[in-house]
Amino acid sequence: MKEKITHLRNQFQEDLKQIQTTKDADQLQTRYLGKKGPLQELMMSLRDCSSEERPAMGKLINELKEEVTLLCKQTIEALDQAETAKRIEAEKIDVTLPGRKRFSGRKHPLTLLRDEVIQILAEMGFSVQYGPDIDSDYYNYEGLNFPPDHPAREMQDTFYISKDLLLRSHTSNTQLRIMESHKPPIRIIAPGTVYRNETISARSHVFFHQVEGLYVDEDVSFSDLMSTMDEFWSKLFKTKVETRFRPSYFPFVEPGMEVDVKCTSCHGSGCRLCKHTGWLEVAGAGMVHPEVLKNGGIDPERYSGFAWGLGIERLAMLRYGMKDIRMFTENDLRFLSQF
Repeated sequence: MKEKITHLRNQFQEDLKQIQTTKDADQLQTRYLGKKGPLQELMMSLRDCSSEERPAMGKLINELKEEVTLLCKQTIEALDQAETAKRIEAEKIDVTLPGRKRFSGRKHPLTLLRDEVIQILAEMGFSVQYGPDIDSDYYNYEGLNFPPDHPAREMQDTFYISKDLLLRSHTSNTQLRIMESHKPPIRIIAPGTVYRNETISARSHVFFHQVEGLYVDEDVSFSDLMSTMDEFWSKLFKTKVETRFRPSYFPFVEPGMEVDVKCTSCHGSGCRLCKHTGWLEVAGAGMVHPEVLKNGGIDPERYSGFAWGLGIERLAMLRYGMKDIRMFTENDLRFLSQF
């Protein structure tokens, strides 16, 4: 029995030398002092000793047990202190180092310009309405005077989800929805994202942003449209600007026109921004077609209206003198941080 105790003490001391971490020390303590450990087996084997040897052997086993407990405790405490010191050293912060600069978030340049457009038109009496990005062919085309075989549909290469469901190609899809749910007078704008299946280049993209305008009431005239455009562009460019209206074709307005403003850079003398014409094309507009009013449940004999649509990217390129529309979607912080 005495030899077993001596052998177990020697074995424990050898195992203790291999300990590297507090986890290893915990496992060693459990292995020797556990209910199924060798010290417990020695206690159980006391029954095989004679009554004269049993007290002495029991004392030796208890002394070994106390020794193992004490050494394990000391080892765990020493390793824990060493590990804590190592972790503190690794996590140490040099308070003399300069702090890391945190940059404030900011709005995207397109969002800034869109919000400015909305604010100006809201101050002019237009309420803001929103239409769905995914819409039916009826609201995007047919109800706006685009028959199924109308060649004007080829002007906008559309993303179709199904035969009757598509990604809207213009924010004009909001017009009929508002006419159906509101009685005149109607004075609204509809900002949003539009989608067209086009080749991505410096001048075009598969998605961009528009702001639609619609005004329907009794005795709305072409002169109302022209004066509204004059007032809006002057407010947007923060100076009195001269506008020009050129005849153009859009199925949902009659007559239709393109809106130009005198170049804000060269003031009409001709420069690179206006391609030496002295004018900048900024929007499409016109008087709401009678068929569109009918489809919206409005009597065209009693009411008339005008509508326009402007592209936010187009305005941003004109305002900031940019040549590539792709810069708005590339998320280059060197570009975005300038706004």
